[in-house]
Amino acid sequence: MRWVVIDSPIGELSVGTGSADAVGGVHFGRHPAAVEFAAGGPAVLDEAVVQLRAYFAGELTAFSVPLRAPGGSGFERAVWERIARVPYGEMITYGEIATGLGDAGAARAVGTACNRNPIPVLVPCHRVVGAGGKMVGFGGGLARKRVLLELEARVALQRDWSG
Repeated sequence: MRWVVIDSPIGELSVGTGSADAVGGVHFGRHPAAVEFAAGGPAVLDEAVVQLRAYFAGELTAFSVPLRAPGGSGFERAVWERIARVPYGEMITYGEIATGLGDAGAARAVGTACNRNPIPVLVPCHRVVGAGGKMVGFGGGLARKRVLLELEARVALQRDWSG
């Protein structure tokens, strides 16, 4: 996997290829194999960086860069696929995902799958919250989760009110 690192409002973010044509990883902080981003690398990394910068600038609300998550059980992959469909600026609970996947009692397993999401931000596990909208769990830490949710809420509100 080839990794690059960029600065973001949530600190350094490393982005890695999963294949020549898809992103396979996002890592909070500097991945040990990451190099400073310089355009002209694999096209998928260039595009991922462009899209992430636009997202953090409040200019992009949906990612289109190809993704290919490595590994994961069938259940984890189902959770990641469901998370990828949560609209920008919205949230869903662990329990709602579990119920949607056919096992209302699997909220904790959904949380574990979220924690194992290899492509956070691009697969927006920060949009998954506890019952009643409670801010719980995030592989990147709750401070990062709060920044991401606040960014999306602010942009969604501006978009809705200026429309």
